[in-house]
Amino acid sequence: MIALDFTSLGILHLPLFLLAGLLLNLTPGPDVLYIASSALRQGARAGVVAGLGITTGCFVHVSAAALGLGALLATSATAFTVLKWVGAAYLCWTGVKLLLSRAPQGSGLGDEFGMARGQARVSLRAVYAGGFLTNALNPKVAIFFLAFLPQFIVPESSHKTLAFLLLGCLFTLVSIPVNFGWALAAAWLARRAWVRTSIHWIDRVAGAMFLGFGLRLALSDRPIP
Repeated sequence: MIALDFTSLGILHLPLFLLAGLLLNLTPGPDVLYIASSALRQGARAGVVAGLGITTGCFVHVSAAALGLGALLATSATAFTVLKWVGAAYLCWTGVKLLLSRAPQGSGLGDEFGMARGQARVSLRAVYAGGFLTNALNPKVAIFFLAFLPQFIVPESSHKTLAFLLLGCLFTLVSIPVNFGWALAAAWLARRAWVRTSIHWIDRVAGAMFLGFGLRLALSDRPIP
């Protein structure tokens, strides 16, 4: 059996990194909540599109961190605070929209995705944009990459930037099947009768959680470099 040597690329313990990445991607947070709520309201396709938007946001953070912009967020109180408040405002705005959403009229299925009649649909482009902004406007994601990825990079490597980009891309690619899994699971739940008749209450719970994530981000301190 031939063992692959990733140290030539400046990467350490790749199998451990992939396992840790899988477990971390399974951890619920604003991204998972956005995917699940999109799939619950508009079906698996919307959940998958939401996941793709979030994946794009991750690639933005990886690229920015590799170029040094992530380090700026970690060391500059002003930069971190500005992005933090923008991200918190977006999460809170999303939460308020869900809290104020009107209950659907009727109890039948509105379309192939199990939407209740009378409930407003959101275009897939808007769903994608929402997923992108949910991730890209969260400075903690950039700080996470800066703190997590270097642990798997050979300290004396002359290709640290390349290793960082490769690890960041691998971490993000690992998240894709996880995100799709959340979307499919939520869409499956949406086909259950008790979920269809309770969708407006689910929106309110999701709205409250988005508000909580937004307030938590707003009250977070700047990471110590």
